[in-house]
Amino acid sequence: MTHTANRPVAGRINSTAILAIILISYFMILLDNSIIFTGLPSIQSSLGYSATGLSWVQDAYTLVFGGLLLLGARLGDIFGRRRVFVSGLAIFAIASFLVGVAPNGWWLIAARALQGVGAAVVAPASLSLLTASFPPGPERTRAVAWYGAAAGIGASLGLVIGGALADWVSWRAGFFINIPIGIAMIALAPRFIPETEPNSGRFDVAGAVLATLGMTALVFGTVNSAEAGWTSPITVATLAAGAILLTLLFLNEARAEQPIMPLRLFRSRERSGAYAARMLYLGAMIGFFYFTTQLLQGVMGFSAFQAGIAFFPMTIVNFAVAMLIPRLTPRFGNSAILSVGIAVTLAGMAWLSLVHPGSTYLTAIALPMILIGAGQGLAFAPLTSAGISGVEAEDAGAASGLVNTAHQLGSALGLGILVAVSAGAGASADDATTALTDHVSTALTAGTALLAACLVIVLALIVPATRTRSTTKQFEQEKGNRDVALVDRG
Repeated sequence: MTHTANRPVAGRINSTAILAIILISYFMILLDNSIIFTGLPSIQSSLGYSATGLSWVQDAYTLVFGGLLLLGARLGDIFGRRRVFVSGLAIFAIASFLVGVAPNGWWLIAARALQGVGAAVVAPASLSLLTASFPPGPERTRAVAWYGAAAGIGASLGLVIGGALADWVSWRAGFFINIPIGIAMIALAPRFIPETEPNSGRFDVAGAVLATLGMTALVFGTVNSAEAGWTSPITVATLAAGAILLTLLFLNEARAEQPIMPLRLFRSRERSGAYAARMLYLGAMIGFFYFTTQLLQGVMGFSAFQAGIAFFPMTIVNFAVAMLIPRLTPRFGNSAILSVGIAVTLAGMAWLSLVHPGSTYLTAIALPMILIGAGQGLAFAPLTSAGISGVEAEDAGAASGLVNTAHQLGSALGLGILVAVSAGAGASADDATTALTDHVSTALTAGTALLAACLVIVLALIVPATRTRSTTKQFEQEKGNRDVALVDRG
């Protein structure tokens, strides 16, 4: 069958409305990914979870979200991105209601898994719709900057909202707020977002199965390692199964007529570097939120709400810096901004890792957070832009899926690594406060190492690739000018 690229159906375009719908929907997904952290103690006490059972409240969401991302991205390419986007929002809103009314533990975990299904559809669809709706240039730079700001702010604001609602109302309230938001976006999307034409080709069934099972096995093994350890038979078996399945996926994609994960996306050093760098960066960031929250509540005596508010310095700086990206990019270039952003984040994380039992919030946490927030504001949008750089319309969904897959896999894998590395830290401490501080400090030191590796990848892959592209573009422009001059003289 003939392959038809996805392209917007002709019609009136309201770019501001499109961007608002995409950002609010994506923000809702990210909010739920972190809102659970500060509410976990309340959930444990109200539903009687063990420590193991409680971890699955978050892990069920992460597992399904990460496992289905490539499939969710491909569905948008085949059936139309707006249609799939709206379907994902409906699933997410329904699942949020089921989480809010959960009468027992197994119901809550199942509903969180269903939320993961909706998120795996909405996240890649939102980015591919943004790519299709905004052409390369200043408009897309501005849209991606807002998208990157949503990625950074959603995580930290979720802690504030989750903590406030857990303290003042109920942990359930954080999920009920998704319902009116979801309904509003479902109503507005068909009105403002143009539909993309469905592809008339074949669906890569083998690729979909291998991608879903392989990603699920990899995420499950990583999540399990945080509790059972990296040498656990279940951890080793599932990670090995994930590696085998993903190897088979690459072999299948090399032969598939319309692959779920086109291997041509990896031919660009810039895109490949962006996927790897995003995994490392998000691995460090999820560890930052996870362990800093423990430090604030377990060592400094903050309540859930106070712990959420404690992240405000980072959130404010993050947003302010992210809004400067459209003006900074034309002047300094994407790769330079990205390099500085990761370096600033690295400096903040290294400072934060020096925390000790006598540390104060201002000097040991708030000031490093400002650096981390500035670094996030600089890094997220360029990372996203690099991940979709030079992508044809027909591959927009797949590239968006890979960006989000790197995001979720990096979060799961990074947290597993940091938990495993810090597991024995503080064991010889004289009191619980010192033990927890040592534990957090060790984890944040490992997070600093992940950021250092991220910076190396950016400097080794993304920076040279963007320089080569700029040189080529400049040469072509100069050649075009010379040709025009020759024609004029002729």
